[in-house]
Amino acid sequence: MEYGVVVFLKLLGSLGIFLYGMKLMSESLQKVAGDKMRTILSAMTSNRVKGVFTGILITALIQSSSATTVMVVSFVNAGLLSLIESIGVILGANIGTTLTAWILTLGFKVKMSALVLPLVGLGLPFLFAKKRSAKSWGELILGFAFLFIGLEFLKGSMPDLSKNNEFQVFLSQFTNFGYGSYLIFMIIGTILTMILQSSSATLALTLVMCSGGLLPFDMAAAMVLGENIGTTITANLAAAMANTSARRAARAHLIINIFGVLWILSIFPIFLDGVNWLNQAMGGRDPYIYNDAVTVSVSLAIFHSAFNIINVSILIWFTNLIAKLVTKLVPMTESQEDLFKLRYIKIGLLSTPDASIFQAKQELSLYAHNTIKMFEKVRESINQNKKDFDKTFDKLNKLEDDCDNNEIAIASYLTKVAETKLSTTNSKRVYAMFKIVSELESIADSSLNIANAIHRGYDQKVKLPVELIKKLEPMFDIVEESLKVMTINTEAEYENVMAKKAYELESEINNYRTILRQEHFVHIKQQKYSYMTGVIYNDVFSECEKVGDYAINVTQAISEIGAE
Repeated sequence: MEYGVVVFLKLLGSLGIFLYGMKLMSESLQKVAGDKMRTILSAMTSNRVKGVFTGILITALIQSSSATTVMVVSFVNAGLLSLIESIGVILGANIGTTLTAWILTLGFKVKMSALVLPLVGLGLPFLFAKKRSAKSWGELILGFAFLFIGLEFLKGSMPDLSKNNEFQVFLSQFTNFGYGSYLIFMIIGTILTMILQSSSATLALTLVMCSGGLLPFDMAAAMVLGENIGTTITANLAAAMANTSARRAARAHLIINIFGVLWILSIFPIFLDGVNWLNQAMGGRDPYIYNDAVTVSVSLAIFHSAFNIINVSILIWFTNLIAKLVTKLVPMTESQEDLFKLRYIKIGLLSTPDASIFQAKQELSLYAHNTIKMFEKVRESINQNKKDFDKTFDKLNKLEDDCDNNEIAIASYLTKVAETKLSTTNSKRVYAMFKIVSELESIADSSLNIANAIHRGYDQKVKLPVELIKKLEPMFDIVEESLKVMTINTEAEYENVMAKKAYELESEINNYRTILRQEHFVHIKQQKYSYMTGVIYNDVFSECEKVGDYAINVTQAISEIGAE
């Protein structure tokens, strides 16, 4: 059978090499950039125009609009980008991704296969370098080589169906419906992109099929439109388990691309005539007449670029409107009562360890914030009557259970990160994070222990006297301040940790605990209050001191990384 299983497997294998090259090139570029990607995104999005240029730059650098939009979704999820800022970056990513079409066009225009082996030879020595950055450069060069090897194999593996009358009759059934045909091929492009999870791979297939005479130029352009819709699925899948803001950013991406497809479909033949004119004005040929690889690939690259540039030029003025629309479409769902609820790592591992570790750092910072809120609830409960305290106590027990689940989830995530290829610095960061998450969970345990002591008192009809509660107030103040400093340290860059302030507060807590304990022993001897009252009182200030110990342990773990 001329077009049987072997031909299909050749096509599949060629596509696999192409996808691997694209993945290797994109991920290695992100590794080379490291934290710079985050810095660029957070520093260059102060207005929508800057946001668009940032999106263009990032996507052009990492060669993946999906990676950019997933990164944007995770940064919105982490609170680093606002919804409006994210829309600007997503608009820019749509322009940046058009560079891929021009790179693929280069593969058709220039015999890149002659350069593939020298590129592999150039990149190979870097793979054996000790420095992680050098290895990333090697992977980048190899990814580029594999990209063009895959493209060359795709061209060679595609069966010549242009002279097959049966195939031509079959194809004509779908190409003679006018706008209906455009919709059919647009849907095919969308489905292929959703399956392959790469608009670049679908674009490469489209270029190969069109240049081989399998597809007319206008149907190939319709497939490119479908690719623009299909590529939004990645970001929406990433945001499915994220917070409301991240889901809104992903939904904005979908709306932007659907709007673009709708307006261009309304003038599709006219727009294609404009692309044809521009191509010929640039010295090219009519893609309707000449379906050779160079003519078709250049025409589709022009179409892809012109469509996205015009779409962005229109929508950049409506970012606020898009933000309002997605806010209505995706209402707020987070409950304010659910303190210990994952927010940042719900979208899973990102494509590089640096990005995943940053995401975990954001989750730990949120965890630290929430331990303060739990401690504050405990502090408030000490002055409540039994009825109100019982309600608070039930909530605190639920929070502690949620906190335990959070610890397990974060530790599991860190375990997955640890299983990836990590640099020495990143390995130390992950190890420190394991320690931090354990200490934060211990803070919640001690907070609940304070509530348990108060609850025990109510069960035995013992309530702390007002004078003892007043003595505890300074202890609560110092512990709260130490928790706030700890939380600031979890947010700070590793080298900017407020270690001195943290140690001073820890010393204050220890000193005040010693004073309270000495007074307590004296008062017990003098029988100023009952033995049971003394036990509860001692448990409260002792647990407060433990909270201070756990807080300083967190700062120590962060400081050890910054001291490298």
